[in-house]
Order: sequence, then C-alpha cells, then structure tokens
Amino acid sequence: MPSTTASTDCLTRAEQQAWRGFLRAYAVLVRELDAELEDVHGLPLTSCEVLARLQDAPGQRMRMCDLADAVLLSRSGLTRLVDRLARDGLLERSSCAHDARGAFAVLTAEGEQLLEAARPTHLAGVRRRFLDRFDGVELERLTEAWGRLAPEAPGAEGDRPSYE
Repeated sequence: MPSTTASTDCLTRAEQQAWRGFLRAYAVLVRELDAELEDVHGLPLTSCEVLARLQDAPGQRMRMCDLADAVLLSRSGLTRLVDRLARDGLLERSSCAHDARGAFAVLTAEGEQLLEAARPTHLAGVRRRFLDRFDGVELERLTEAWGRLAPEAPGAEGDRPSYE
C-alpha cells in the first residue's frame, strides 16, 4: 500500500495518531489481561498462551522451536518460560527421538486444569476490554487489517475455538 505521505522524515498527524494508538491499545490490553490472570489464577498471559498452544497441538505437544514461533517469543525467552512452567508442573520437556537436539514441550494434566480454570476469566476479559467495543462489521475489518500486517503462521488457525 502506498504511504499517505511523500516524506520519510516524519509521520503525518493521522499516521502518528494511528501508530501511537495501536501501540497504546496493545500495551494497555495486554497489561490489563495479564494482571487479571495473574491476580485470579497466578498465571501470566504469556504462560496461558503457551499452555493453550500445547492444548491445541496434536498429542498436546509441540517442538520447542515451533512453540516459540507460535507464541512470538525468542528461543531463549521460551526456554526460560518453559523452565518455569515445568518447575510448576504445568508442562514437561520430552526429548525428540529422531533429533537429539530437538525437544518437545508437553502439557500436563495439571497444566490443562489450570488453563481450563483460567479460560473463562481470560475470555471474559478479552470480550469486556476488546470485542464488546466493536460490532461484527468492525471486527471483520480489524481481522482483515491484522491479516495485512501479520498473516497467520501455517497451522496457527484451528477449527476449535481458541483460548486466545
């Protein structure tokens, strides 16, 4: 898409407001959802996302590299998070039989129970803070716009209603 300004030195007022509004909305929503999940369930938003991705995966397991890509974390960031979740008994690490360097993260029954307990809190928060502020047409437009900015990774969409 063409830029709305010929200059690369600055943004127009509309461009600046759109960009800053996007950043602010994202930051506020994530902070509020994270705080609510942490307060009610002791589980941060990123941890919920990891557990949800595992729950949706075949055999409730994913290779660590694929999980990092799915939750948009660096490999090292995911490793630290998986270490904490494993320490808390919410997932387990499993070695990859056909690749000695590869490892899987596997959801435990305890992790699935905590995720199921947190799901209503998270979904209610998403609806209250985001979805309820738009009508169906606006949500479709947002979906189309997000798709232009960041197309879904292969396998990211699913038939099952997502936890997110």
